[in-house]
Amino acid sequence: MSPKVAVAILNFNGKDYLDRFMPSVIDFSPEADIWVIDNASTDGSVDFLKKNFLDVKIITLEENLGYAGGYQAGLAQIDADYYVLLNSDVEVTESWLQPMISLLEADKTIAACQPKILSWHLRDTFEYAGAAGGFIDILGYPFCRGRVFETLEKDSGQYNDQLEVFWATGACLFIRSTAFNEAGGLDATFFAHMEEIDLCWRLKMAGYSVYYQGESVVYHVGGGTLDSSNAYKTYLNFRNSIVLLLKNDVSRSLWWKIPVRFSIDFLILLRFLVSGKADHAKAISNAHVFIVRNFSKYRPLQPKKALKMLTGAYKGIAPLAYLAGNKGYSKLRGRIQ
Repeated sequence: MSPKVAVAILNFNGKDYLDRFMPSVIDFSPEADIWVIDNASTDGSVDFLKKNFLDVKIITLEENLGYAGGYQAGLAQIDADYYVLLNSDVEVTESWLQPMISLLEADKTIAACQPKILSWHLRDTFEYAGAAGGFIDILGYPFCRGRVFETLEKDSGQYNDQLEVFWATGACLFIRSTAFNEAGGLDATFFAHMEEIDLCWRLKMAGYSVYYQGESVVYHVGGGTLDSSNAYKTYLNFRNSIVLLLKNDVSRSLWWKIPVRFSIDFLILLRFLVSGKADHAKAISNAHVFIVRNFSKYRPLQPKKALKMLTGAYKGIAPLAYLAGNKGYSKLRGRIQ
């Protein structure tokens, strides 16, 4: 009996993306039910879907709950063996589902996986959000194969493999519904950015693995809701990456990790100031204020394992390695668990 697969697209004022990319999702996903979870859009997205895509199932939320909250509310109403969390600005390709579902079916210890994520604008280049699988350093800074901070690699087939990683991108996240629910799903307090890393971290501590499957390819526009010029995105990224540590890392390591992390963030803040991006510098400062005020709130409740012991963790400080000239995954992989 074939598993039930639900492709769930979270939408917020993305009618243009739905118009552009929904046909490929429908055409290339015959084995799945297609759902749109609408995050209280005001651009007519729901009426557009009802008029043009009659087979798409729609869940409407009364307010914008962000990525994490929106999916939490929407997926609770969907019955499936596997959820596919798909951004509205993603173009899928023929037979994109089969390699992913086959991987999950073959190994029940794999809770989540992602395909190869290429740029929709530069189709021979990896896309920032996910690329060829995610990793994390000892201070909570995430990076990817194919994308280390601002350095993006060209796709020449170097990552046409299967590999256990630390995290799989929320832009196109395949996840076993039982594991999703067992782990408590996405943490809505993240609102947006890095909530999938938090989920993958919890899954790994529960004994599951997370994989990248390079036989499946999708193309991601990126920045569909918040682009890189938006200071609020900077705030969420810096705030949430520290929250990751507070929630999930062992307590005995935080006494030195948080001060070091604040120090490195401060250097990045100064770099923003020098480059004339005062709003982004202020966003980092506001993120730190949030952490100080809410430190005890985010202490971990679940069983903990040292970050350095989990597969996909980089045993170093990635920003410092990057500034030293190690700007590709090949320069970092020797210190990845």
